[in-house]
Formats: sequence, C-alpha cells, structure tokens
Amino acid sequence: MSLKRMTGLRCLRALGVLALSLLLVPTSTAQDTTWTPQLSMQYASIDETEMSPDGSHVAYVVRRAIMDEETSEYRSHISVARVDGASTVQYTRGEHSARSPAFSPDGSHLAFLTDRSGSNQVWMMPVQGGEAFQVTDAETGVNGFQWSPNGDRIAYTATDPKSEAEQQREKEKRDVQVVDEEHRYTHLYTTEAAAHDDTTRQVQRLTGGTFDVRSFDWTPDGRTLVFAHRPTPTINTGFLEADLSTVPADSGAVTPLVDRPGVDSDPHVSPDGTTVAFAGDGGEPRPVGLSDVYTVPLSGGTPQKRAETPNREMDVLGWTPDGTSVLVMEPHRTSSHVFRVPADGSDVAPVTQGEGVHGAVSLAETADRMAYTFETPTEPPQVFVSALDTYERHQLTELNAEAPKPPMGRTEVLTWTSEDGMEIEGLLTYPVGYEDGDRVPLILSVHGGPAGVYSQSFTGGPSIYMTQVFAQNGYAVLRPNPRGSTGYGRDFRYANVEDWGFGDYQDLMAGVDAVIDRGVAHPDSLALMGWSYGGYMTSYAVTKTDRFQAASMGAGLPNLISMVGTTDIPDYLVAHMGGEFWNRYDVYEKHSAIYRIDNVSTPTQVLHGAEDDRVPTRQGQEFYRALKRLEVPTEMVVYPRTPHGPREPKLVMDVTPRILDWFDAHLGR
Repeated sequence: MSLKRMTGLRCLRALGVLALSLLLVPTSTAQDTTWTPQLSMQYASIDETEMSPDGSHVAYVVRRAIMDEETSEYRSHISVARVDGASTVQYTRGEHSARSPAFSPDGSHLAFLTDRSGSNQVWMMPVQGGEAFQVTDAETGVNGFQWSPNGDRIAYTATDPKSEAEQQREKEKRDVQVVDEEHRYTHLYTTEAAAHDDTTRQVQRLTGGTFDVRSFDWTPDGRTLVFAHRPTPTINTGFLEADLSTVPADSGAVTPLVDRPGVDSDPHVSPDGTTVAFAGDGGEPRPVGLSDVYTVPLSGGTPQKRAETPNREMDVLGWTPDGTSVLVMEPHRTSSHVFRVPADGSDVAPVTQGEGVHGAVSLAETADRMAYTFETPTEPPQVFVSALDTYERHQLTELNAEAPKPPMGRTEVLTWTSEDGMEIEGLLTYPVGYEDGDRVPLILSVHGGPAGVYSQSFTGGPSIYMTQVFAQNGYAVLRPNPRGSTGYGRDFRYANVEDWGFGDYQDLMAGVDAVIDRGVAHPDSLALMGWSYGGYMTSYAVTKTDRFQAASMGAGLPNLISMVGTTDIPDYLVAHMGGEFWNRYDVYEKHSAIYRIDNVSTPTQVLHGAEDDRVPTRQGQEFYRALKRLEVPTEMVVYPRTPHGPREPKLVMDVTPRILDWFDAHLGR
C-alpha cells in the first residue's frame, strides 16, 4: 500500500527467470522476438533530471538491472546532455551507484550522491572533465543536499549516529529497544564545497533536538535556510504533522515559520527572497491525502492558500524565474502533468499537454526552461526539454535503443459507468496479435493505495506485473482506476472512505463486464490480481464472487483489525475506516475479507515480502492458512529480504511467471 512511484510456453517463462546473463550488454536471442521477463528487464529507467542554472545542460540518472550468478541489484549512473544536442557524456561509472546530480550555481561543477567511499556522501567533479572528489564525510551518510546560492557551501541532511551508550549496549548484547522512545533524528548541516580531507574545510551543524528535518531550501542571499520538519522520523507521523521553520545559514536559533496542525512541507523560496511556497493540507491532518499550494512571507505571517489544482495532491517543483508562479506536478486522470499556480491567487493553468506520463521534472534557475521525462504505453521514457511558456517535446536521449522491442499488445483508455452511476476510467491492454472478435482470457489488475493510479506509462518495462508479458501469453489486462484512486480530484479520492470492498468493488466488476460486453473478454476465463490495496481488493473480491477462475493476492491485507495494530502507518488506515477499531468493530469486520473467508472457492495464490512493515507478512499468512483449512487451492510464496514489494531484479522477475503458471493451471490453459 502506499498506505503517502508481469509464452503461452512455460519454457520461455523459465528462461526469463533462469537465464540471468549480465544485462549491461544485452545479447540477441530467440526469445527477443517475444516479451519475456528477461527482455523487459533490459529496459533501463530514467529516475531524475537536473537542469543547469542557465538551461544549457541536463544531467539525468539512468537505472539498470544488473544480474549474474551472484548479483541481483540496480545500479544508477549519471549522464549529461547538452540541450543543443551537441553531446551526451556518461559522467559516472562502476559498481557504486550515483544519483541526485546538482549543478553548481555557476554551472562549473556537478555534485552528486554516491556510496563509493562506503556510505552515501556528496561527491563533486568539474563539468568540463576531471576526477571526482568527496566533499562530505557524514558518519551516517548524507540523505539529501543543495548548493548554496553563491556555490561556496553545500547544505545537507544526515541522520544522527547511534550514541555511545547505544553502541556500548550493542557491544554488551544489552541492546533492547523501547518502541517509539528512542528515535534517531535527521538534521541540517553545511560544509564548504571543498574536498573532505581539506583541513581548512568547515562543517557546521545547524539544527538539533527532537524533530526530524525532511526537506529544505536556501534563501537567495544565502543567509537563511527554510526547512520542513516533523516530530518523529516515523512514516506514520508524516501523514499527520509537519511544520516549517527557518535557521540562519551560519547557525543560530530555529524560528517557526508555519506552525499549525496537519502537514506543511516542501518549502521553496521565491527568487526575490520574500516569499515561501509550500504544500499544505490547510491546518488539519488529512491522512487520506490532500495538498494545496500555500505561500507565506519569509518574515512570517498567515499562510495564504492559492488556486486549487485539479487533483489537489501535488508535488511542488519550484518557482518560475520571474517569481510570478509556482510550478507543481500531479497525476491527471491516466496522465501526469505540470501546472502553473499563480502567486497572486488567479487560476491554475496547465504547462504540459497530451496523453502520457511526464516525470522527473527539473527547472533552470535563470532560464525559462525545464527538463523532464515523458513516456507512453508504447514508448519508454526519454529526456525532453521545453520552454515554460510554450510547451514542446525536444528530445535529448535515445535510451533503450539497443533493447529488443517485439510487437506489443495495444493499450487504450476505457470509460464505463459503475452501478451507482459513477464514471470510472481504466486501461485495457489487448493480447499481442489480438484480432477483433476474439474472446480471450482477462486479467483484472488492481492497483495499490487505494490512492494509487494506473497511468499511460510504458507497458514493456520491468515491474512486478509485466503487462506485455501477460499480453504475450494471450491475456487481456484491465487496469482500472476505481473510486479512491488519485488523479481524479479530491472528492473521487475520498469516495471510498468507509467503503472499502463495496463501491470500489462495483467499479472493478463493472469494468470487467464492460470488457466482456465489448466482445473481448471471455466470461468464463477471468483472473484477478493486485498488490497492497490491490491485494486487499483481491482478497475481498473472492469472498463476494466466484466469477474468477484464479486469483493472486500480493501483499494483501484481509484482516483490518490485526492490520491496524501491526502496520507502520496505522493512521492512514484509521482515516479510511472512520475511527479506531475498538470504537468501530463492526466497520472493520464488515470491510475485512477474513471474516467471510468461508465464501471463497476461487483458487488463490498468496505472495508476500518477508520484511514487509507496511502490510506485515502475517496478513498474507492469515489468508493462506484459512484457505488451506478450507481446502481451497492455494499456495504462499514469501520473498526474502523484501519489504513492501520486491526490490531485487531476480525477485522482481520471479513474480510474473509465478502468476502466469497459477492462472494457466486454473484456467485450463
């Protein structure tokens, strides 16, 4: 759960898992003519862009899966492209990843984070070429950093190290933990932009105490830092409370700037240094999710809400160079877009256009220009640049040009009406080679969240559910955005509060019926899968219908009472259920699949991570054990070293073939 981004020939599926050749240099094989997990893993992603202050260069981070007999990891490296297309150069290489590129204010140096010295530290290198050198040596590593406006310093955050007493207790094997009482906080530091072994380099700690710094920004004069902080470092606290404060850049007293209930975060100082823009939920905790743009004078005052974006849950990107507007990004139906929020309170206006997914946006500090990635269901992400006033797609990269691209199952956006009249949207991917009039097996795939969203992103890349691999095996895949999804506005996102498993279930089943009515899905060949909240819906659906011949529940939560007492984000669940379980036993039981488990007859596979704190592994085990005792066909697969979803490439590659085998077996294929 974000609970607040998977051959008809079984031998080909086996090859996709077992042929773990090094993917840095893909080789052409017979299976390159069809979509397999191995082929999809060859597609690299672009995780970040960073535009130089004058808008002449773009640094971007490419992430690739690396696999051999003893390796299963992702590595990220930084390349830099000139906007005029004259050159593209890979700046970092080797076994240690590099990320978070940041140009110095004069554009002469590129700083980045890497663990090549043993922990995550800031390193730096000249843009025109030369050796990289380490800048920070924080004991626990650096979480994030930012250049000072004149480029002489770096501000960064680092988590407090263990105290001497803690280390001594560990040494003596007396290291018991008192839950929620011994936090290690993250705080702000500055250091001169010089090599870490420079004996003249000064390191200054700016904050301390019982609060956790999350994000920050410099004022243009370099005298002050504005930062967001929360009372504890727990993820649950992040749903409830965060405030803004300031601190002098040469150390001094912390001064509250925005101190009110709820979450205020992600501060950005205006180019003239007078105003701070930030994301806020309006002075009231809203764990289900709500964020609007607010501004407040740097000198202090009452925050002013600006015009609402369509979704009212966005990320602040920064100010336009002229300081008239704040740029934000958010999902918009099955796409994602950049919007301009005027600082004078006038209406929001779109910056980007078209259907597809914009991401990894970065802004030029002194030029009216941005860099971003863009992808569609048939095209993997590439880096583009555009002016802010006149949207364009000037492409800079040709990433994945070497990866085979077999014929794809086409994807289209569908709209249907749910039982109560609510309009629902989703994506339907047809089998590879589908011909009109064919009736084919249909997989209903439910996203997590519930405030997740299925968007028009590339369908051939690696993920736990590899859409084109399912399509290659003759399945149509329906990916709906039922009520509760993000991208459709605040009211739609809140529409499943206290209604899990009911209105959203109707939305999903109406989508299945719509695909059957179109003559695409065979009504007797239906399968169901979902991860996290999608796993919840899978568990609940099989207690309400026997229409599915097979189901796969990934990281599902069938028992909301035991879930709320063990998850690391209980307040998110409590907000959706309308109160604490001891006051609302009937509500929690009504929306929990486990209390009607004896209705299940659908063969249901259970997949779960062994180290999942979001949806603890026992949730999956509860469902599995009950199905076993009811003699309903089931199996449980536990992924080692895995939190709330597989993170290692080999484990990611395991999921889709496992589900395909389960579906094929129970659909008689």
